[in-house]
Amino acid sequence: MAKIHPSAVVEDGAQIASTAEIGPLCWISAQAKIGENVRLLGHVTIMGDTTVGEGTVVFPGAVLGGGPQDHGNEFQEGARLVIGKRNVIRENVTMHCGTPKGQNPLPGEEPETMVTRVGDDGMFMVNSHIAHDCVVGNNVIMTNNAVIAGHVRLGDGVILGGNSAVHQFCRIGRKTMVGGMTGVDRDVIPFGIVTGDRGKLRGLNVIGLKRSGFDEKVVKSITRAFMFIFKGKEGNFEQRVEQAKEKFKDNEMVMEQIKFIEVALAGRRNVMQAD
Repeated sequence: MAKIHPSAVVEDGAQIASTAEIGPLCWISAQAKIGENVRLLGHVTIMGDTTVGEGTVVFPGAVLGGGPQDHGNEFQEGARLVIGKRNVIRENVTMHCGTPKGQNPLPGEEPETMVTRVGDDGMFMVNSHIAHDCVVGNNVIMTNNAVIAGHVRLGDGVILGGNSAVHQFCRIGRKTMVGGMTGVDRDVIPFGIVTGDRGKLRGLNVIGLKRSGFDEKVVKSITRAFMFIFKGKEGNFEQRVEQAKEKFKDNEMVMEQIKFIEVALAGRRNVMQAD
């Protein structure tokens, strides 16, 4: 039997796992699904059709599954928020459900509507915000006051520094680090480092890659590819990307960056350039 504080309000119909803990003054909606070993520490609001995955801990003041801040779509039947496993969601975090406009799909991907998705093993620090129709990967860290607008995609292992902000529809590739106080207004390649008032691509997240166990030779190859594509003098950016496909075809991580760039260019989106 779930451990539910007497002051918590749990609406009829809510699905709460037997090992979950619901702290004082929480409010759980009738459509909520609370997984095994989830802990809502107190003053947590779970709205609408929201799933909280196994082992997730939610701190006081968090509001999960609220209607989008998207005029005309604030209250839509069937809108959902799906949160994965083992996340840490700190004080006053907000995560909103989806809209009929849907996510920002990748080529070949079946577009999903009415749902915001958050992966596993993330940490979402005080006052961070995930807007409607976002897709957030695994092992993501959003530091205090970091915010992402609607339809944003964050790859696995992305770190957003404090008070950073990501513009709607942007994609940030995996293992990218965005510095504090940075505004991101265009797509960022995997493994990048972005800093500045209006973010600029400063280089690659070499230290982060090494700490993650990536082979040093592979990392050096990625660095050479970065210099060739973003700093090279041969032709224009698109031409260098095309040349890099052959030049670095044996490096899977470089090819991941190239595919990311090609998807952005095919969608007529801007890829953040190096400073």
